[in-house]
Amino acid sequence: MPMTTSQCSAMSLAALLRDSGSVPGSFVQSPEQHIEWPDLLSGSILYGRGDELQGRSVLITLKNQLATVAALMELDGLARRVILCPPDMPLEHLPYVIETAEVDGIVTDHGMTQLGRPRSMMFSACSQNIQPCEQYGRAELETEWVLMTSGTTGLPKLVAHTLASLTSAIRSRSAKNAQVVWSTFYDIRRYGGLQILLRAALTGSSLVLSSAEEPTADFLARAASCGVTHISGTPSQWRRALMSPAAHLLKPKYIRLSGEAIDQAVLKNLRAAYPEARIVHAFASTEAGVAFEVTDGASGFPEETLENTPNVEMQVQDGTLRIRSAGNASRYLGGDAPLLKDKDGFVDTRDLVELRDGRYYFAGRRDGVINVGGLKVYPEQVEAVISQHPDVQMCVVRGQKSPITGALVVADVVLRKDCTPIEHDVTVIQADILQFCRELLPAHTVPAAINIVPMLGLGGSGKVMRRNA
Repeated sequence: MPMTTSQCSAMSLAALLRDSGSVPGSFVQSPEQHIEWPDLLSGSILYGRGDELQGRSVLITLKNQLATVAALMELDGLARRVILCPPDMPLEHLPYVIETAEVDGIVTDHGMTQLGRPRSMMFSACSQNIQPCEQYGRAELETEWVLMTSGTTGLPKLVAHTLASLTSAIRSRSAKNAQVVWSTFYDIRRYGGLQILLRAALTGSSLVLSSAEEPTADFLARAASCGVTHISGTPSQWRRALMSPAAHLLKPKYIRLSGEAIDQAVLKNLRAAYPEARIVHAFASTEAGVAFEVTDGASGFPEETLENTPNVEMQVQDGTLRIRSAGNASRYLGGDAPLLKDKDGFVDTRDLVELRDGRYYFAGRRDGVINVGGLKVYPEQVEAVISQHPDVQMCVVRGQKSPITGALVVADVVLRKDCTPIEHDVTVIQADILQFCRELLPAHTVPAAINIVPMLGLGGSGKVMRRNA
């Protein structure tokens, strides 16, 4: 059964982990360190001085994900607020974050000059290793957890959760299972990665952490050597992983996708690569929390999902999916921040959905439309078609300014590894992809140009970077 607010509200992460009891031998591993849950639970990365941050609003900005896990274990229930700083946040945004979140303590392994140390701020440098130090057992505060998500102004939005809201969709294990080893392409300082961390912690499972500095092939090999059975990531992260020659090393029993619209092509490719795995895609966002899972192997979700998802209320209004549940964030921080929920308590995900033949499909983001001569183009719909072409591994569709139509649709395409054309064949493949689009898409959505590129950049959230020009 999902844990209720009453179960979590008076407890800390350390207390929940201690009460759940880890499976003997279960561990957390990063590229730099390997530690068993009990040692993590009874250790300190703050030299045993975490009490100095009691009641404070603490920004956690650490290079290492495992160090971040240790800091969360120490501070949840002690600090009044913890703010998770993703590694790709520009330093110029730090003053805004400090002011908006009322930060009066920072846990960091960065140089003080890098952070622009304010005189009134308390800093706590981190040990490179987790040191034995009995200092848990109290959960005096219900710590507010703050995650960052991209904002329309360039500054991050600060989204407030509690441990109860973050764990509302996690089901306690019915029996200890030492065979489950979780991993994720996400960073645990993002919502998707944090969900996997909490899932592993509260179900007694092991966890293998990724790193942005680690090549994909090396991560896949390390995950395989640790016996990873359950692994999650965005569709874009999975497409990139499937391009790696090390992809075959993984033998997952469970694959989870979230964070972006799911197209049939990525599900088909995953099924071909991992025929024994259970493949699930979930809808979740930092603001709305985890809403539902789809297990039938098809993109989109059945119409009855809106009415038949336990503990979650959903509706489609003005074309966008809206969600109300115990997993919703509570608010955005900041005096000028917009309301996170409407008057009825629903979070507008801003994800547009269309109902076709009893199934909802994601059309795109409300704020991601490309305007071509007054006609709307949703990049995700075009990408879903291009991805079905047999030579395409992954793609991104973006807008390019045009003095005549306002914008043109342009697609950057990465070809499958078994389709590396010699130079004179590129135009043939481009023409074939364009013809494929003309047969399946309305005329105004067909790309004006197909660019063959060696790789697509992924942002810190694991989503493909969509830069309009």
